[in-house]
Amino acid sequence: MNDVLLYCALVWAVFLALHLALNGRWWPWLAVSLLPPPAFAAVPLALLAAAAVTGGWAAGALAAGCLLAGWSQNGINPRALLHRAGGAGGGDAAGGAGDGLRLVSWNTQHWNQGGDPDRFYAFLRSLAADVYVLQEYLNGFEGGEVWDIDDEERIRAAFPGHHLAVDNNSVTLSRFPPTGPPVPVGACSLRVDLRIGDGILSTYNVHIPVQLTVMNPLRPAFLRDMRRRAAARDREYTALVDDLRDNPHPVLVTGDFNTSAAIGDIRRMRRMRRTHGSLRDAIGACRSLCPASWNARARLRLWRIDWAFTGGGARVGSYRFRDAEGLSDHLVQELTVTTPHLRDRGKN
Repeated sequence: MNDVLLYCALVWAVFLALHLALNGRWWPWLAVSLLPPPAFAAVPLALLAAAAVTGGWAAGALAAGCLLAGWSQNGINPRALLHRAGGAGGGDAAGGAGDGLRLVSWNTQHWNQGGDPDRFYAFLRSLAADVYVLQEYLNGFEGGEVWDIDDEERIRAAFPGHHLAVDNNSVTLSRFPPTGPPVPVGACSLRVDLRIGDGILSTYNVHIPVQLTVMNPLRPAFLRDMRRRAAARDREYTALVDDLRDNPHPVLVTGDFNTSAAIGDIRRMRRMRRTHGSLRDAIGACRSLCPASWNARARLRLWRIDWAFTGGGARVGSYRFRDAEGLSDHLVQELTVTTPHLRDRGKN
C-alpha cells in the first residue's frame, strides 16, 4: 500500500513540476492549466491523509512539499481567516463599503442580450457605485460572430451625472471626470484616467480572451484555435503590462481575465514591477476563503477568473463578490478604493 501511495505522490510531484515550469510559457499547456484550482490543494491533502493512515511518511513528506510548492495555484484565500478572526477588513461583508471610492467591475455577458433592459439597468443602478467598470458591451457569438451595439443614449439616461467612456467593447461610468479621452489597451481592454480631487486614478477595464472554443479536442482545428487564442491572450497581457509599466498614476486594474489561479498568465500581473511600485491583488481584503466569480448561474460557484489589482499607492479597503441575480455568468466585483490624495485629504 505504501509503495502505491509513494508512486501516486511521485506522479503528482512530476505533474506539478511540469505545470510550474510550463504553465504560462508553452501554449499547449494552456489546456492542462484549465484543471480546477482546488485540485492543487485537494490532491496533496488526500495523499497526506492517506499517508497518515498508512504510515507512508515518505509519500506524506512529498505530498506536503507539493502542497506548499503549488499553493499559489489553488485559489484559496487564507487571509480571509484573519478577517474573520479579527472581525474587520470587510471584503465580503454583507453591506460594508467602508471608506473610499465605491467601484464595481462586472462582465455583463453580452450586455443584456435577449433579456429585459429595464431589469438590467435597474440592477446596475442598485449597485450605487462611484465608478462602474463593465465588460462585454456587445452582442453575438452566434456562429462565432459578435456585433457592436450602441446603447449610449440609454446609459446616459440611466446614469445622469456620470461620465461615460466606451471603447474596445468596454464601458467605464464614473462620477468623476476623465482627464482625457479613453485609451484602448490592446484589442480588449480600456484605460480611463479619472480626475479625483487634485489627483488621478487610472482605471483599467480588462477583458482577456477565453482560452478554448468548445469543440472536439481530437480535431486539428482544436489545436489551431487554441494556439491562436494563446497568441491573442499573450498580446493582450503584453499590451496591458506595457501600459501599466509606464503609468505614473495610482492604478486600479480589474475585469474578466478569463484566468484562474492555476493559469500561469496571471503571474504577469502578480510579478509585474512598475516604475512606481508593483501591483497588489485585492483578494487580501476579501472575507471569502474560496473566492469564486464564475459560474454565477450555477448553484455551485466554481473559482475566480475575475480579478482586481491596485498599484501606485491605490489601496483596496473592502472587496467582495456579489450575486448578479441571473443576469450574467459572472458575479459582480465590489470594491472600495482609496488613493494617496484621498488619504491625505482625510488627515487634514
